[in-house]
Amino acid sequence: MNEKSSSKNIRAKKITITSIIGIIANVVLVGVKATIGIISSSIAVVLDAVNNLSDASSSVITIVGTKLANKQPDKKHPYGHGRIEFISAFLIAILILFAGGTSLYESIKGIITAIIPNYEIWTLIILGLGVLVKLALGIYYRHVAKKVNSDALKDSGTDALFDAIISFSTLIAAIVYMYTKVSLEAYLGMIISLFILKSGIGMLKNTISKIIGERTHSDLSNKIEAIANEFEEVMGTYDLIVNNYGPETYMASMHIEVRDDLTAKEIDTLTRAIAKKIYDDLSVIVVAIGIYSLNTKDEKLIAMKESISKIVRAYPQVLQMHGFFVDSKEKLIIFDIIIDFAEKNRTQVYREIYDKVQNTFPEYKLQITLDIDAGEIK
Repeated sequence: MNEKSSSKNIRAKKITITSIIGIIANVVLVGVKATIGIISSSIAVVLDAVNNLSDASSSVITIVGTKLANKQPDKKHPYGHGRIEFISAFLIAILILFAGGTSLYESIKGIITAIIPNYEIWTLIILGLGVLVKLALGIYYRHVAKKVNSDALKDSGTDALFDAIISFSTLIAAIVYMYTKVSLEAYLGMIISLFILKSGIGMLKNTISKIIGERTHSDLSNKIEAIANEFEEVMGTYDLIVNNYGPETYMASMHIEVRDDLTAKEIDTLTRAIAKKIYDDLSVIVVAIGIYSLNTKDEKLIAMKESISKIVRAYPQVLQMHGFFVDSKEKLIIFDIIIDFAEKNRTQVYREIYDKVQNTFPEYKLQITLDIDAGEIK
């Protein structure tokens, strides 16, 4: 077993242990709160027990998801199963929305049909202990989630902290009722339910965004480019694409610009060295490094590039021009431009640049690629 596989196994073990602790704590809370809720005829406490049951289910989903995500690559899934963790986080978000919706429904029903609760001092003490347990569990979940980079565990931690607020509100409502005979638990439950639903929607949007495929985090893309640019032969790094196949599993491809006088052997040695250093330092697998040749000899081509660069730089919406190449034999000019996504009419800007370059060099055919800013251009 290599060091990377060992690290993944340690991560999975930490997530599993944390989730098991959560299951045990929530199952105990379910039993205690359900009993208290039935004895005291409290809708809020019974709902709290149901919510804790959904939390235990979330922990089971996290364990199963982590186990499946940690499976070795196979013929059907050569990049591994890491994205299953995103699906786990998605299911947990759905559970949170279900818990919030159920709580809202029961709270509204409680407002319409008032049920008089019957609290005792011992009830309040146990509810208070429940608040502390959920608070500690939420902090613990989020602490471990940050260390092991687990969205599912992070969402469970957020849910546990919301549960602590729900339980605390139930406790306050019970105290108020004991001393004033004014029942507030249904109204508090409705307000809290709306906050839970808002949190669940946020988690769902975040998870769906990751499943769809987000822009590479600027910190990671900057580090990858910085490592490539450390090599003196590299004149620039472009077209970086990083695919996320689950937490701690990244695969990247890029283009590097090198002098046109490097030999194939020198380029092969260079690209292998870059890929190795990126993997050693960042655990990112570089699957491909393309080459852009930088003209260093032909003064005519250097002047052409400068002329075209001047046209492109006149448009502030253009973030970058790269991959410039001229095939003198075929009379072909090739380069890429990246136009800011904030520009509403990127196609129009592209068309204007194309026409101006074509008018400047009418004897040449053009191949201008409208590239995308998949990383973070500085």
